Amino acid sequence: MKTMKYLSVLRSMAGLLILTAGLTSCEDVIDLETQSGPEQLVVDAWINNLPGRQTIRLTWSAAYFNNSAPKPVLGASVIVTDNLGKQFVFTDSAQTGNYTWGSTPLDTLGHIGRTYRLEVKNANDTYTATSELKRVPAIDSLVYRHEKLPFTPDDGPREGFVAQFYARDFPGAGDTYWIKPIINGKAVVNKAVNISIAYDAAFSAGAPSDGLIFILPLRESITTDSLYSAGQAVGVEIHSITNKAFEYLKLVREQASNGGLFATPIANIPSNVVNQNSSGEKALGLFSASAVVRKETVIDPEKARPDDD
Repeated sequence: MKTMKYLSVLRSMAGLLILTAGLTSCEDVIDLETQSGPEQLVVDAWINNLPGRQTIRLTWSAAYFNNSAPKPVLGASVIVTDNLGKQFVFTDSAQTGNYTWGSTPLDTLGHIGRTYRLEVKNANDTYTATSELKRVPAIDSLVYRHEKLPFTPDDGPREGFVAQFYARDFPGAGDTYWIKPIINGKAVVNKAVNISIAYDAAFSAGAPSDGLIFILPLRESITTDSLYSAGQAVGVEIHSITNKAFEYLKLVREQASNGGLFATPIANIPSNVVNQNSSGEKALGLFSASAVVRKETVIDPEKARPDDD
């Protein structure tokens, strides 16, 4: 997932006022003087059970109007410990703020059913967070159908293929997942508004979807901004996530789609990373552990289903 940029905004700032004087056919430009709050640690820590290198990224928050790249946090101590007492030390040898563990493609950190604790020590502050690595269902199949659009969208072909996957939620209410499309061998979430998350087999806890096949909008969420082309490699990853991570991603998506005249004020999203120094600055971001399954295919027009009409 592309790292979300966090903002050090003045806590007392209630929002931005947009004034439109349509009746008089004139516009007033309002210059708002905003102050930057203190820098805060931003933790981007998504570990999983896949073999290979794991990365935890640490950066500093930036002011609202600062468009530069996030400043990395250097010289921190980053350790993940599981509930069996095994420690995994993450190091930043390249001095980029990307702290990594795992030196071979076979190194495996995550295991289903275990709980993981993150500890980040930086200067006088110690930050901690915990996450359980939960179960994830198998992917039964990937299918695709040919589709003709009634018009040509700006960012896609006039006709192409819509892909979807089939998987069934586990019996037992409360399982939550993050669904990611795979395009040409790589799991991609190119826009926060395209984040696809599921509670059991539907969108939220209120739906009677426990133990069922994922609903159609979730299955087709791996086809995002445009249709796929013949011969293109596509697929899906399903990540098990905690309920806390589900709510976090839901807020990320809501903030990304928040705009227009009736937009709500931007605010930093609550984190599960806690500063053990009660007088220190709070952290931003999330620590989450996931089990991951994936399935891929190459679109063959001869095997595609026809248009629904």
